[in-house]
Amino acid sequence: MITQLLVGAILVCVTVFLTVGFIAAAMRFLSRIGEWLARGHPLLKFGLSLSGTVLWLMAALTASVWVWAGTFIGLGLFETFEESLYFSVVTFTTLGFGDVVIGQEWRLLSGVLAANGLILFSLVTAFLIEFVRRLHDARSD
Repeated sequence: MITQLLVGAILVCVTVFLTVGFIAAAMRFLSRIGEWLARGHPLLKFGLSLSGTVLWLMAALTASVWVWAGTFIGLGLFETFEESLYFSVVTFTTLGFGDVVIGQEWRLLSGVLAANGLILFSLVTAFLIEFVRRLHDARSD
C-alpha cells in the first residue's frame, strides 16, 4: 500500500509540474502577444487565441495521461501500451467504464490517478477563466 501511494504521489508531482510548465509557457507567449490581442479584430483574435490556448492545455493533459500510462507499462500492469493508455484516459477523466481494470495489488493508483485528473482539469480551467477575464479587461480599457 505504501509503495502504491509513494508511486502515486511522485506521479502527481510530475504531472502537476508538467502542467504548470505548459501554463507558464502559455502565459509567456500570451504576454508577448497581449498588445496585439487587445486591438484590432476582437472576435477573430479572441477565437484564435482561445482555441490555441485550449489546444495547448489539452496537450498538457495528454502528456500527463501518457506519463501515467508509461508508468503502468513500466510496472508491468498492462499487456499493451494501448490498454494502459486507455485505462489512464478513462480513469484520469473519471469516466471509469470498468472494462479495463488494474490489478488488485496496484488498485489504489486508480484513485490517485482520478484525483490527479480532477486537480489538473481544475488548474487548466482556472487558467482559461483568468485568460478570458484578462482579455475582456484589456478590451474594456
